[in-house]
Amino acid sequence: MYKEKDYSNFDVVVIGSGAAGLYSALCLSLDYRVGLITKAKLKTGASDWAQGGIAAAMNAEDSPKLHLEDTLKAGAGLCDRDAVQFLVEHGASSIKSLVEMGVAFDRVAPSPGQDRKNDQLAMTLEAAHSRPRVLHAADTTGRAIVTTLMQQVLQRSNITILSQAFALNLLLKEGVCQGVKILYDNKITWISAGAVILATGGGGQVFSQTTNPQVSTGDGVAIAWRSGAKIRDAEFVQFHPTALTKPGAPRFLISEAVRGEGAHLIDKAGKRFAFDYHPDGELAPRDVVSRAIFTHLQKTGDSNVYLDLSVIPEAKIRYRFPNIIRVCQKWGVDLFQEPIPVAPAAHYWMGGIAVDQRNQTSIPGLYAVGETASTGVHGANRLASNSLLECIVYAGQLSKLKIPLQVTPSEPKLITVKETEFNIDLVNQIREQLPSLVWKSAGICRSQKVMENALSQIQTWRQELLALDLGKYILNLSPREQIQFSSPDTEENLRFYTETLNLIDIANLILKSALFRTESRGGHYRLDYPHTDTNWALHTIIQENNIKTGNN
Repeated sequence: MYKEKDYSNFDVVVIGSGAAGLYSALCLSLDYRVGLITKAKLKTGASDWAQGGIAAAMNAEDSPKLHLEDTLKAGAGLCDRDAVQFLVEHGASSIKSLVEMGVAFDRVAPSPGQDRKNDQLAMTLEAAHSRPRVLHAADTTGRAIVTTLMQQVLQRSNITILSQAFALNLLLKEGVCQGVKILYDNKITWISAGAVILATGGGGQVFSQTTNPQVSTGDGVAIAWRSGAKIRDAEFVQFHPTALTKPGAPRFLISEAVRGEGAHLIDKAGKRFAFDYHPDGELAPRDVVSRAIFTHLQKTGDSNVYLDLSVIPEAKIRYRFPNIIRVCQKWGVDLFQEPIPVAPAAHYWMGGIAVDQRNQTSIPGLYAVGETASTGVHGANRLASNSLLECIVYAGQLSKLKIPLQVTPSEPKLITVKETEFNIDLVNQIREQLPSLVWKSAGICRSQKVMENALSQIQTWRQELLALDLGKYILNLSPREQIQFSSPDTEENLRFYTETLNLIDIANLILKSALFRTESRGGHYRLDYPHTDTNWALHTIIQENNIKTGNN
């Protein structure tokens, strides 16, 4: 790898080290010097947490056409058909690429006398899929993929990894993205690049109940929006129906694959209540199951329902879900003896930075991949296990990326700053109160007055944050300046401040879009507009402070 002293400029900078970021870096031309920026250590993003699997039409009983139809149905009229067609047609080749890299997907046990090397890839059924097409590596599929991709990245001499480096803002020259401002090694500095690829994941930490890791603070979407990029369908958040609900425990996701293998949703009386809300019961689309649980809990006054695995053979549970067994045991739940207490939690953001099939945003030189991007694949409600496939299929298009000649940046002036005094109590207060406010106002069920009050509070908090001294380093630093901090505490405070600002900005985007869309569709459900309106079969687009409907 290139030595870190060479990090002032690259041909391409990739921000994010989940499946989307790692695969993007690997697909770029070997002739490009690539900088891979990750704000924490490697393997801390949501991809590493993905349990269920990766969907692709791979066997004779299935087809890309069926996968297309299932995706469009789940997307509730808002999927871009061409984007989905592109996804499903490239599914099999993308899986082949991962297998060739060394991803060890589960295989069907061979018949007696069969050569082991000819084992078929095992596939399972998940909610809203018409065929078993979800490949898995036990219940840690995301981890298996990320681990393999990371090993490949570490072997590439053209890729330099900057870990614990935090992207603050984009460098625009005449409307073209030419680099990024980062917080790294106790200083703020600029990296110039011919192209910047945002692969920073989602923003689940804006909700108090979420399956997302701590690093999921919507950074890529926030910095792109502040630079003028188009943000699409921000109101559509998928709430996973079954997150572990135990006092003191994180909201650990209990994979959809558990229900796909036959587990039942029951209430404390043992009733399979999901069929009261949809004929498919536990295997209805995620938004339906989440609302069914939410509504049932409101009726009963209980804090959770239960997932009963007793109908699944013990050997299959041990083979398919070892990580779920381990985590449940850690929090005092023996799933072989008792059902798992679960409730919905924010899981996946269908909206994001609007991109085309080449991952190009509305800003030249700026690209986005994975959950950060809105490709049009997921529509109003993501089909289970399509997200990892989207990362791989769309990142693969970056092999065609052509960048202009790299301009060597001028040497920035170094300014040393002593520890900056600012109101850390205010930032702590906002960071603590924001997730609860967003969960109550823009969670599973929404209404106008509640959202308006929340949006007003969020806009007040944003003004207060920008009035603090540290705000000038995020928004106003000249590319000709580099800031060296004399205290590590300032770097830590600045990162915390910026993450909080990013969360404020994505809360603003979600609430504005949710207020604008006066209907219910997919992951967006309004109590005051409970029905789907055919006139709203359009995307919501926010650019700067303007919001409108459109098809792109």
